[in-house]
Amino acid sequence: MDATPADTTARTRVTAIAGDGIGPEVMRATQQILAAAGARLEWEEALAGAEAFRKGISSGAPQETLDSIARNGVALKGPLETPVGYGEKSANVTLRKIFEMYGNIRPVRELPGIRTPFTGRGIDFVVVRENVEDVYAGVEHMQTPGVAQTLKLITEVGCERIVRLAAALAQAEGRKKVTVSTKANIMKLTEGMMKRVGEQVLKEYPDLVHEHMIVDNCAHQMVIRPEQFDVTVMTNMNGDILSDLAAGLVGGLGVAPSANLGDQVAMFEAVHGSAPQIAGKGLANPTALLLSAVMMLRHIGDFATASTVEHALYVTLEEGKDLTGDIAPAGQGGSTGAFVDRVIANLGRQSEKVPVREYRSIAMKKWPAITWYRAATTRELVGVDVFVESERDPRAIGITLAAAAEGSAFTLEMISSRGAQVWPDLGGNTFLVDHFRARFMFKEPPKGNGIAEITDLLQRIGRQHNWMHIEKLQRFDGADAYSKA
Repeated sequence: MDATPADTTARTRVTAIAGDGIGPEVMRATQQILAAAGARLEWEEALAGAEAFRKGISSGAPQETLDSIARNGVALKGPLETPVGYGEKSANVTLRKIFEMYGNIRPVRELPGIRTPFTGRGIDFVVVRENVEDVYAGVEHMQTPGVAQTLKLITEVGCERIVRLAAALAQAEGRKKVTVSTKANIMKLTEGMMKRVGEQVLKEYPDLVHEHMIVDNCAHQMVIRPEQFDVTVMTNMNGDILSDLAAGLVGGLGVAPSANLGDQVAMFEAVHGSAPQIAGKGLANPTALLLSAVMMLRHIGDFATASTVEHALYVTLEEGKDLTGDIAPAGQGGSTGAFVDRVIANLGRQSEKVPVREYRSIAMKKWPAITWYRAATTRELVGVDVFVESERDPRAIGITLAAAAEGSAFTLEMISSRGAQVWPDLGGNTFLVDHFRARFMFKEPPKGNGIAEITDLLQRIGRQHNWMHIEKLQRFDGADAYSKA
């Protein structure tokens, strides 16, 4: 059962972003059900998505919308689209980044009346996804005309924030286990950081069982034995992919709710598309947005209304009457309006098939508004990776770069192509492209910061090669802070 809110009279002002396509229909449906359930909410309508792009707002989110979200601290959002030819960025990503909503919460729970290959398995877990870092930082460059790069940025504090949120959510929902899922076996520094930080942080929660699972195995296990999961936490792209996979286990994105949580703002949204092919026809299914609104009610402390709405939906799904076409038996699909009326008629009824779960407020740690800095006790500069563009074969490149290093502070150690060493030749059959990483190591430790020596090396290299960028090779506290070839 749910906790009782401290204040049942105050109204909470919520920014309502209806969105595109079927967005206005599912938002209107959700608001009707919440009003009938007695939710004490005051809506502030705001614009984002396609219409904003067409007005020339490149972010897809007008300043008025940003001001509304900042002022209210809570938003409910329908699906947004990024029309081809308007704008360059996703309005969804823009909103998450601007308000640093670092935690994406995706419940995965079997719904009554919605049959899937997994029906009857009792699936009930939560995917917690880091929401602002990783390759979604969007830092990309064309290294050569045919080679693109994106930077996978993972921070220690970002890992700590999302793991602590996962642990707090587990405690709030009475769950017992947290699975940290990463690709640390391949990306030992970035994904490895999530693994290491996760294991360290979760030791502070003795009431929670914790484990690590390689992410591809996690995908496999979600399909083979999804019942084993309780809370699983991942980096951004892994979480993006596996949360959609997980939604497919219980009926798909059309019934999948989500929350985006930060220190100052929380946004609850349907993660399905805008479905323009049925927009305006009264056929849209509001389940995903309605369940997102249930999460929102719990966030603001209205646990009783959240339970009332949730169970009215469950009873409606169990009865199988007046369901929209995407979840109704073939040929029996009804209208959005009939579905809403049925849910409202079922307010106050309790599902007998869905186990009751007690919810409490998530005790999120408040992070100070400072520039986070991780100091190292010792720091050594030991070399530099120089990335060069060349159509020559590795042997010729090695000869020229070794010659360039003669008389400098460096010696050429190796050259790789897309991570595989191609000089000195180790054999094998690497497919070559015009993008090479040349690793130069200091012959002896530099006396200063090494910048003069690196500049000298780059000038030497630049006489024969086009270089694009460099990476310092450092040791922090005696440990190499770079990957091997």
